[in-house]
Amino acid sequence: MTDDLALAADVPVDLDNCAREPIHVPGSVQPRGVLLALHDGAVVQASATTVELLGRPVADVLGRRLEEVVGANAAAVVAAHVQLPGDVRDRNPVLVHLPDGGAWDAIVHHPPGAEQLLVLELEPAEGPRPLAYANTFQLVRGSLGELNRARSLEELYDVAAREVRDLTGFDRVMVYRFDADYNGEVVAEAKRADLNAFHGLHYPATDIPAQARALYELNWIRLISDIGYTPSPLVPQLNPVTGASLDLTYATLRSVSPIHVEYLQNMGVTASMSISLLKDGRLWGLIACHHYSGPHAPSYGARAAAEFLGSVLSLRLIAQVEEDRITAARRVAHDLAGLVAASRDEDLPLTEALVQQPALLSVMEADGVVVRAQGRTARVGIEPDDAEAVLRWAAGTGEEIVATDSLGTAVPDSPYAGALVVNLADGDAIAWLRREVATAVDWGGDPHNKAIARLEGDEVRLSPRKSFERWREVVRGSSLPWTEDQVDTATLLRRHAVEALYLRGLADSRAAEILHRSSLPTSLPRAAGWSIDARYAPGDGGRVGGDWYDALCLPDGRLAIAVGDVAGHGMPAASVMGQMRNGLRALLVRESSAAAATLGLDTLAKRTMAGEMATLLLAVVDTVTGRVEYVRAGHLPPLLLGADGSASWHTDPGTLPIGYGRGEPATEVVEIPHGGGIVLFTDGLVERRGQPLPEGLERLRHAFSGPAAEDLDALITAVRDPHSDDDATAVVLRRS
Repeated sequence: MTDDLALAADVPVDLDNCAREPIHVPGSVQPRGVLLALHDGAVVQASATTVELLGRPVADVLGRRLEEVVGANAAAVVAAHVQLPGDVRDRNPVLVHLPDGGAWDAIVHHPPGAEQLLVLELEPAEGPRPLAYANTFQLVRGSLGELNRARSLEELYDVAAREVRDLTGFDRVMVYRFDADYNGEVVAEAKRADLNAFHGLHYPATDIPAQARALYELNWIRLISDIGYTPSPLVPQLNPVTGASLDLTYATLRSVSPIHVEYLQNMGVTASMSISLLKDGRLWGLIACHHYSGPHAPSYGARAAAEFLGSVLSLRLIAQVEEDRITAARRVAHDLAGLVAASRDEDLPLTEALVQQPALLSVMEADGVVVRAQGRTARVGIEPDDAEAVLRWAAGTGEEIVATDSLGTAVPDSPYAGALVVNLADGDAIAWLRREVATAVDWGGDPHNKAIARLEGDEVRLSPRKSFERWREVVRGSSLPWTEDQVDTATLLRRHAVEALYLRGLADSRAAEILHRSSLPTSLPRAAGWSIDARYAPGDGGRVGGDWYDALCLPDGRLAIAVGDVAGHGMPAASVMGQMRNGLRALLVRESSAAAATLGLDTLAKRTMAGEMATLLLAVVDTVTGRVEYVRAGHLPPLLLGADGSASWHTDPGTLPIGYGRGEPATEVVEIPHGGGIVLFTDGLVERRGQPLPEGLERLRHAFSGPAAEDLDALITAVRDPHSDDDATAVVLRRS
């Protein structure tokens, strides 16, 4: 507990500031017992109940040794109780007899942050004796058997409510479960027959402020035996040893907030007890006990037995939740195994392989799912355009997993209210969608009536709500929330989907590489007085693109050399490349000019490969005269090599790429002298990210300037960007 924001002692408590009320230092106790604060065996602080319960004024108690207040025998029992090893709170209570013959339960603890002090609480002893583990176990033995026979959370709740009521005698016992925001729901109750049912009602988190929840985590049980009690003040108000208010976090007699008392009075409650239910050290719920027919004070023994039952219930709840989780996990694992197996089926695109599995929907309890991968989209239960905005929104988050049950705030026009999206890569994704679920929440009274009270005017005091009639609120615009396990499943499925895409990419790359290499010439033609050298290099990481080259002798004895680049990568580009290469070969054999063959290829692409685009540099060489006719369709110009070792560009207007041409392209003519040559290449050889293209062209021209280099691989390495993701091709024709 922290006092950083706590209210000052003189500030009145109301609903606006009750969340800052320092309830662990109330300065008073409930009057059913006596509290003594001891330092070095002497009483330094005491509750005013010493007058009524011990027959001695507080002034007569302060400064006295403990044996002078409770007798030597009782003081010796307390001293021996404290000196045993371990935490003294775990051994409470100890039975003591005062000089007047009365039997009392002595409950001892050290206040937090003040270990030099010892707090002794005395309550009249009632119930079975001696109060030991064996007796406590006997009280709850049957209850434990009932809990062990329960096979669901609902059965556990019902058993706990019924057994705690039998044990403590309260008129109503409720099992109260918190959600993630600490709003509470009554999930079970055992009650007097004439009382209205609270089962199924919800209560806002403000009913139990944060500092109260923190105390519930530290002190498992709290009893208010009489709601109408008059608090008994501690004397003096500040502890003389610490100079501060006495911390009563662990005190069983601790006085409670007047706001909470008023809250219970408005419910008609006359006595109350609560038992904490913890999960992993955090408050998970409460067993709330209410009495309506006057004060009610179960014996410490009954309370200890109820606390023991609550601790066992906490463990049993954790075990049941884990058992339910394991059962669900097994079912999900089975479904997930089927989805993983489907993702490995390379006979089907990943999209179709997944959406054909019914488990893809059921594993997430979704209304629809869309899968986008490898340029394809498949869906189940979703109209074609309904998921587009959702996928764009999820991709824009930059997160691998995105989940929301209030999709309308991010995608206002979506017909869905919930989305769980797995972002893969390059826009690929799997998205599960849920429709709106209009939820009717039954509250125990209007949770908003604090705001309503404000509207009534300044004369209305902000007090705990007085109406606890069933109040129904309909919540719209949300879907069922995605569970933590479903998000974990999505994370696991994402890993498998990414792996499947990687493996499919490898398979596609291998197939594309095989297809690509099979489309390249296995050998280059020979021409007297000429040499031809060619290289193809895939992109960084072996990424296969649409580059290709070819060389063949024509029927009239001339030599045709072509270099082309199909848009795209992978199998689609390799397939189009193969078709264009073969089509151009057939056209060159039939046609007599580079222009006619290029025009024929453009027509073929438009009619049989609609939407595809390629650049082409086609040169037809007269090996006798050295005359070269060439056509440049959207391609980079050829590099001309002079006999003197110079290298220069032959500039020309060129024409549009294959697939987008307009009429017969223009033919350019150059002469290759003896000792000269010509270089045909693709843009992957000269382009570098972040650099202008002219710099790459100049780098290529410089590499081919000077004495003729025999090592084409070394020239390519010197010119090309080593991290380029584009493939590169070069063909060098030299005249001896």
